[in-house]
Amino acid sequence: MRLQDKVVLITGAGAGLGRESALLFAREGASIVVTDKITRRAEDAAALIAERGGKAVARTLDVRSEADVEAGVRAAVEEFGRLDVMFANAGIPPKGFGRIPLEDVTAEGWDDVQHVLLRGVFFAIKHATRVMKGQGGGTIVVTSSASSLVAYPGFGSYGAAKGGVNSLVRHASIDLGKYGIRVNALCPTHGMSVNFMLPPEAEVLGLSYEEAAGPWDPAVSPIPLKLDRPPRLADNAAVALFLASDDSAYMSGVCLPAVDGGSLSRVAMYFDDSWQDELPTDELPTGD
Repeated sequence: MRLQDKVVLITGAGAGLGRESALLFAREGASIVVTDKITRRAEDAAALIAERGGKAVARTLDVRSEADVEAGVRAAVEEFGRLDVMFANAGIPPKGFGRIPLEDVTAEGWDDVQHVLLRGVFFAIKHATRVMKGQGGGTIVVTSSASSLVAYPGFGSYGAAKGGVNSLVRHASIDLGKYGIRVNALCPTHGMSVNFMLPPEAEVLGLSYEEAAGPWDPAVSPIPLKLDRPPRLADNAAVALFLASDDSAYMSGVCLPAVDGGSLSRVAMYFDDSWQDELPTDELPTGD
């Protein structure tokens, strides 16, 4: 029960990592304010938590609206008396999901991504801080992305926003530490929601891209770490739980790579398992 008696607000909690984290955090003893731009999704997730014996309320919240974010924080305090953890998780992909060349991205398309991914995180930090200062502290967790550390083709606007998120997390940790507020981010590579590439009205599948791709064969997976199952949403939710709980009580300003399975450690050059056998043995250096 690592979040026993904690109050947590999660943005984008109606699907994907937000929903998975809401369910996990509730199992760990937290009261959850489930927020999502799509009311039905927020209500469904809150109802599922309640069915499983947890405490949750649903609120419609669009992170592009500062008034919405402020109202969500106020709802947490009115419903549960405080706010211990803000999990700024809501996100959208770029229009075209990587198929629009950078030189053809419109100003509107660029702004849509920045407003959700970066400005929305700023609003979450800003209004959570105003409550947490009066409580003597709190925890802010942000969903960043591996695209803030390395590049995905076609995702320039997305990666730029997530890079800004990482910088904001570091700056906020410096500015807010004096209030006992810590700020961290997780930067997932694998194990993220296939719903991210689907229309908002699509059924919530609860699957990672890797799970949705069909039967798992670690031998053909590009992930260096070979396990007998694909990466899951639950793997990233476990990292979010670590950052939200007192298990990471003295961490702040950290942007933690999550569920990468060694992918971020690898150079772009491809080496198969027999690469050493192809070296000319008579030219190898000798000696110690």
